[in-house]
Amino acid sequence: MALHFTSEQRLDDGVLEREFTLGEIPGTLWTPESAAPAPLVLMAHNNGLPKADPRLVARARYTAARGYAVATIDAVGCGDRPRSAAAEQARAELRRAMQAGEPLDEIFESLVGPMVEEAVPDWRTTLDALLELPGIGGPVGYSGGWAALGIRLAVVEPRIAAAGFFAGGYVPRAQREEARQVTVPLLFLLQWDDDGNPRQRALDLFDAFGSKEKTLHANLGGHVGTPWFELEDSCRFLDRHLK
Repeated sequence: MALHFTSEQRLDDGVLEREFTLGEIPGTLWTPESAAPAPLVLMAHNNGLPKADPRLVARARYTAARGYAVATIDAVGCGDRPRSAAAEQARAELRRAMQAGEPLDEIFESLVGPMVEEAVPDWRTTLDALLELPGIGGPVGYSGGWAALGIRLAVVEPRIAAAGFFAGGYVPRAQREEARQVTVPLLFLLQWDDDGNPRQRALDLFDAFGSKEKTLHANLGGHVGTPWFELEDSCRFLDRHLK
């Protein structure tokens, strides 16, 4: 399957931003000005949000300016990609349950679990294609809000050498069990007052990770209140393990 670039623009900081397609997979690649091969960072947003989400784009551009090739895609069920009837039914049920104040875990299981299963093959196919491009070398890191996807990728994809996860999204039971198989260096971000993410569940997940080197950064505030300096810290984490 061939990767085709469909647009490109040079940003103010010298980063080259290119849209691409890989079969049915749409993606964006940001690369730094440096002529040397850049380590690759896969950056995913949480549970179906589009690759064009402004917070993801801002993180990607900042990371690329620090010397990394950064890529994101809309996997199956994400962004503009088609969504299954089962996923749409689960989303409708989720909205109804939230309005009624009912428990949400089982609905999240039926929505997020299949999304992880469907997304992983697309991400691995994309990784194959990206590593064939000139100017991109290993090692590979994962950085993103979709912790469940990152856990599965870190378990099944040996090319991933380090990972940064955000604790804000629902992690299905299967990935909570798989966390014990994650052994790469890990940075885990937690918003202490995130109403949608029970704090103890996030702490239990951090405890479950099998990595010998794992760091927890916890900050006061809600789901979208992660301090900007955490992005700088995440780049320093990547520097230690990918450069």
